[in-house]
Amino acid sequence: MIIRGDFMLKRLPLVLALSIALVAQSLSQSSVAAPNFDGKSWWDHIKVLAADDMQGRETGSEGLRKAAAYIVEQLKQDGMQPAGANGFYQPVKLVSRQIDESASSLALVRNGTPEPLVLGQDAFFSTRVKLAPQVEAPLVFVGYGLRVPEQKYDDFAGLDLKGKIAVVISGSPADMPSALASHYQSGAERYKTLRDAGAIGIVSIPNPASIDIPWSRVTLSRKNPSMALADPQFDDSKGIELAVVFNTASADKLFQGSGHTFEELAALAKDRKPLPRFALTAGMTARTKVVEHNVESANVIAKLPGTDPKLKDQYVVLSSHMDHLGIGEPINGDNLYNGAMDNASGCALNLDIANSLHRAHAKLARSVLFVFVTAEEKGLLGSRYFASNPTVPANSIVADINTDMFLPIFPLKILTVYGLAESDLGDMVQEVAQTEGIAVQPDPEPLRNAFIRSDQYSFIRQGIPSLAMKVGFKPGSPEAATAKQWLTDRYHAPSDDLNQPVDLVAAGKFEDIVQLLTVKVADNPQRPQWKADSFFRRFVK
Repeated sequence: MIIRGDFMLKRLPLVLALSIALVAQSLSQSSVAAPNFDGKSWWDHIKVLAADDMQGRETGSEGLRKAAAYIVEQLKQDGMQPAGANGFYQPVKLVSRQIDESASSLALVRNGTPEPLVLGQDAFFSTRVKLAPQVEAPLVFVGYGLRVPEQKYDDFAGLDLKGKIAVVISGSPADMPSALASHYQSGAERYKTLRDAGAIGIVSIPNPASIDIPWSRVTLSRKNPSMALADPQFDDSKGIELAVVFNTASADKLFQGSGHTFEELAALAKDRKPLPRFALTAGMTARTKVVEHNVESANVIAKLPGTDPKLKDQYVVLSSHMDHLGIGEPINGDNLYNGAMDNASGCALNLDIANSLHRAHAKLARSVLFVFVTAEEKGLLGSRYFASNPTVPANSIVADINTDMFLPIFPLKILTVYGLAESDLGDMVQEVAQTEGIAVQPDPEPLRNAFIRSDQYSFIRQGIPSLAMKVGFKPGSPEAATAKQWLTDRYHAPSDDLNQPVDLVAAGKFEDIVQLLTVKVADNPQRPQWKADSFFRRFVK
């Protein structure tokens, strides 16, 4: 095509300006929307947060305060603005509860005769509830112990639980959606159902098909302090006087004389089949002494301000928990529970993203809120406190993307997304993952109840579309075996430390996906929505 020279001269400044603007826009978008993490800076953060001098980052400890200070310093260096109640911090007041087993006892009572149970071997007390000093009551087996109106399902129907103790096996029927089943197995829902049925206590038996940690390790932590939020409004277990966790190897003691065996019931629960419900021939008597004291900890909150006049006062939350288990009972001579994957890994990822957005001079439409919470290991307490008392207007939070123990211990070929079908965040994840050549799947292990076991659940309970993701695997694959071995050997153990193999390429690719999703949500003109058929729509305020 021939263009007259004088016309071109007149048009040149405009053409040049448009070209420069388009190039600048392209560079800006590519630098933000196409990150290329290599996992190295991620691991460098973990080497600090999971170092021995952090002492396992127990809630309320000097180690956790030191870790929080490191996170704050990194956020400052990357130009993030303070968004807590006190600078970058949001104080969280807690109550610590610790069982004194030397002054406590537990027994089954059959035909008036006590049958003592060995604490730590047969069972142990859960101090997640405020244990009554003394309890004696009959036992009733209530299957999965669920009441789910949406499914017209009720394990308590026709049973007399008034003044009694419910015995349950963890799990749910196969025809119940996993997210729904997880919700009704949460502590808050479980305790409410028990109270409504008149029960005063619960004995929980782990489902052998979904046990993460062998009993020999679980029982080591039974004397560690648990915690609760100090504000009484958060006391979900009010009215529940006894909570006991029972060893599967000893569970037949509960069912003697009932006409059923634990082996029979566990086989049904493994396949998520219906369970019978019946009164047991034994009762239970318990005597407890619990030592309580107050604890103060804090969440860390920072923001990257948005730039769109209409959307900048809305927030996309990136959450991760800072705490771990501190110093506990030794395993193979090591008593320091470093928590490298759980969850220095999630904190490191969010610090990496803050740095990446800073270096890219990101101009996102919405603001991004980086929320590093305390006391996740104590029952999602820090995130619950923040989600209930946000430091920004509650209705301004449009989404939560939570990262917890995403386990890059083999190549990232498939992404597991918890909450995939619940909101259009799931659609956005699939679009992002597709551009990266990564497949996406929902939770492949619904019995583990992962959907309610990390901090995204605190946001979900406030009606905020939320999800969590992990480096995924197909059931029965070599990767599944590797993940299972990691849970057995390293989860909540001192060996979750800096001396373990990780796949830095997988970590970097996972970070790419999280940042791409963050940018996509932040720049989308429409705020994320729950799907029309999602159970969790009901929480929208």
